[in-house]
Amino acid sequence: MNHLDYFSAAQRPVETCVVGSGGFGRSFIAQGLRVPLMNVRVAVDIDAAVAARSFVAVGVAETEVAVCGSAGEAKAAWDAGKYIAAADLATVVGLPLDVVVEATGNPEAGARHGRLAIEAGHHLVLVSKEVDSVIGPYLTCLARARGKVVTPVDGDQPSLLIGLITWAETLGFEIIAAGKSSEYDFVFDEKTGVLTCNGKTHALPELAAHLALGELDAAEVAENRARVCAALPQRAVPDLCELLVVANSTGLVPDRADLHAPIARIPEVPSLFGSAAEDGLLAREGVLDVFHCLRRPDEASFAGGVFVVVRCDDAVTWKLLEEKGHLVSRDGKRAMIFNPRHLLGLEAATSVLEAAVLGRSCGAQSPRPHLDLVARALRPLSAGSVLSMGGHHHTIDSVTAELHPAKPLAAENAVPFYLAANRPLVRDVAAGALITLADIEIDQASELLVLRRQQDEQFFGTANG
Repeated sequence: MNHLDYFSAAQRPVETCVVGSGGFGRSFIAQGLRVPLMNVRVAVDIDAAVAARSFVAVGVAETEVAVCGSAGEAKAAWDAGKYIAAADLATVVGLPLDVVVEATGNPEAGARHGRLAIEAGHHLVLVSKEVDSVIGPYLTCLARARGKVVTPVDGDQPSLLIGLITWAETLGFEIIAAGKSSEYDFVFDEKTGVLTCNGKTHALPELAAHLALGELDAAEVAENRARVCAALPQRAVPDLCELLVVANSTGLVPDRADLHAPIARIPEVPSLFGSAAEDGLLAREGVLDVFHCLRRPDEASFAGGVFVVVRCDDAVTWKLLEEKGHLVSRDGKRAMIFNPRHLLGLEAATSVLEAAVLGRSCGAQSPRPHLDLVARALRPLSAGSVLSMGGHHHTIDSVTAELHPAKPLAAENAVPFYLAANRPLVRDVAAGALITLADIEIDQASELLVLRRQQDEQFFGTANG
């Protein structure tokens, strides 16, 4: 596709505001200063000084940045051509923006930001998958009613995977599996027997005996690797959350609630992600999943990229492609087509331009709630304790996540993971139990709760929660 031609209808640079100036937001600002068809002059963070420093850190002169505490100050700064930093989206939402990029990762704040952006007549780029996992389809409905768009973002895996899946469907490929690699590689040094992941090292010399799939049973190899690497996390909440966003756009869902998530070398992926009847891991075909990229220190990373495993319908063609370096399963029946990258805010502009210039989402135009990300207690949890969300991956201590068919809120139904986040428990929860809406204390004025009830009414015809 010729991107310059694709966006040639743009009459002027698209004016954007990014909310959240952490890793994604900072990279978005940095690249935004270089995108000819996009301006990034407005940044919002809970501390306006942090937003201001993000501009300065990527080369904007400090004298060109105005920290604004009111809508009037923001308007004056805009008219003066300044870069604007604020602590609240409400301060700047009245400016002549085209797109608001929500990248806080905070489910409650993100819900408010989404509503404010849409009500102010702006398109919404929803980077915060935490928000998307609870109310994404309904935010799309709200925006569509105003002639606006809510979209996931290129630079993050959900949008990139939706793009790859729909590309494969357009070309008539039969998709056996689709997914992404986990955030951090499992890098194994055979000489030392040490595995490195996310900056931590683990002495695992036994792993050397399980490096090659060869002609061994796929399930057995996967089980052995998982056992040897038991000290490392092998299920990540962000991975499941991102696949939920993909499911709501494509209708593809996993075949198990916690994913198979095998530890796999890149060339093994098309062999492992086949049906059990064909010596793969899957209970059925046409599913979403994740793999942990196992590699040697001198081998290329999958870089958190995305993939589809497709049926090799014509053996002669795929033999030719295999000879050209494409990855085909050991039985020759499946192949992996992949995009081994995601560039955070550096490539987000394509989603911004699709929304503002073309009025299109890079996800589904009408996503539906196919799945919920729900929480399961890993140990007994006591009444009064708070389900505090924290860390880079926005996890909850002593709680894991699973993907279940979406249901409307109800007292004894499993509560969405990020609706439960940061809420206190009102009763004990047993180890292994799903956390329900009745288990948590939640302010009835919660923006996230109100919008989720409205989503339930929209899609399920009920709002019993």
